[in-house]
Amino acid sequence: MNTQSIEGRVSADEWRMRCDLAATYRLAALYGWTDLVFTHMSARLPGPEHHFLINPYGLMFDEITASSLVKVDLQCNKLDDSPFPVNPAGFVIHSAVHEVREDAQCVIHTHTRAGVAVAAQKNGLLPISQQSSVVLGSLAYHDYEGIAFRPAEKPRLQADLGDKRHLCLRNHGLLTAAPTIADAFLDMYIFESACQIQIAAQSGGAELIPVDASIIAVNAEATRVQTSGKGGGFVWPALLRKLERIDAGYRS
Repeated sequence: MNTQSIEGRVSADEWRMRCDLAATYRLAALYGWTDLVFTHMSARLPGPEHHFLINPYGLMFDEITASSLVKVDLQCNKLDDSPFPVNPAGFVIHSAVHEVREDAQCVIHTHTRAGVAVAAQKNGLLPISQQSSVVLGSLAYHDYEGIAFRPAEKPRLQADLGDKRHLCLRNHGLLTAAPTIADAFLDMYIFESACQIQIAAQSGGAELIPVDASIIAVNAEATRVQTSGKGGGFVWPALLRKLERIDAGYRS
């Protein structure tokens, strides 16, 4: 998908954010988190207006570039001359988070097979792996209300998410909300891995060994130590190097 570059026509901060968010879409495609064109990742731009970037609806994740991302406000008005539409359902979910979570620069939402499978289970994510023990310290649930076209759902989603970084949307999928794009990506990588492990473990039919609740609290802190306090920023440069080797087109 050829889109004329807007580098130089936006601020340096916005361009860096556009490149990081476009990279996130390409990495999501690489790791198999896509559902054709039907999920979204957004990043809130600096400033009090709560403007944010979201994907051009209709493009596959491996087609998205820094320049093709669409800038919108909290009413879903496009703030640039993008020829691409924005998905109303994706907008409702992402605007709900960006509206109330000043700490959440980035929101990632997926419909992976493992994520939806765990979201359909009554007990949700189980404490059966190191990965799930990291997520469970900051996990909330939101009941399914149908495809999220209705703005009336936003207050309930906001209340259910609260101050958590991980949200399991029942019968629907997974969501992470974090202070940086890199943090949101790492949170989703661990969340998705925990779901894949759970489905694989359940498929074996053997009795599962739960992680003790006391360890869950310890592991949440241990992840900060493991990344030298940098969170997703610790792995992000390596992820970008990986992407550069495979496909550097996201920066156009």
